[in-house]
Amino acid sequence: MPRPAHRLSPLGLLVLAGWGLSACTSTETRAPEPVPVATPAPRPAPAPTFSGPVLNGDGSCSGPVPTGAAAIEPGIGECDLVRLKGKPPTDVLVGEGRSGREVQVLYTEPGAKELYFFVNNRLDRIVK
Repeated sequence: MPRPAHRLSPLGLLVLAGWGLSACTSTETRAPEPVPVATPAPRPAPAPTFSGPVLNGDGSCSGPVPTGAAAIEPGIGECDLVRLKGKPPTDVLVGEGRSGREVQVLYTEPGAKELYFFVNNRLDRIVK
């Protein structure tokens, strides 16, 4: 017995033709290349603030000399040092550093020199 011929509807032919063409014309897709993004430069930290009078380059205080500190120790102010020493320093270097205001105070004593380092009006270290 002869087999019946299968006939496709016009819609079926279009679907098969579209599928066949899409297989021939497909292209490989890639993820887009990443776009480099510039990061903003970090902002510098604001300089720390300090209170109280400070030493000028000539060794004088910029305001009234405080009476708070009782001993020369880390943390006292620049003018506290001058008050506690009882005489003006031999030399004073005032500048700006990474941490803010930096001051070096030199006292020449008989037979010795003392160097006091201040950061933002606070005694940081002493070199004798």
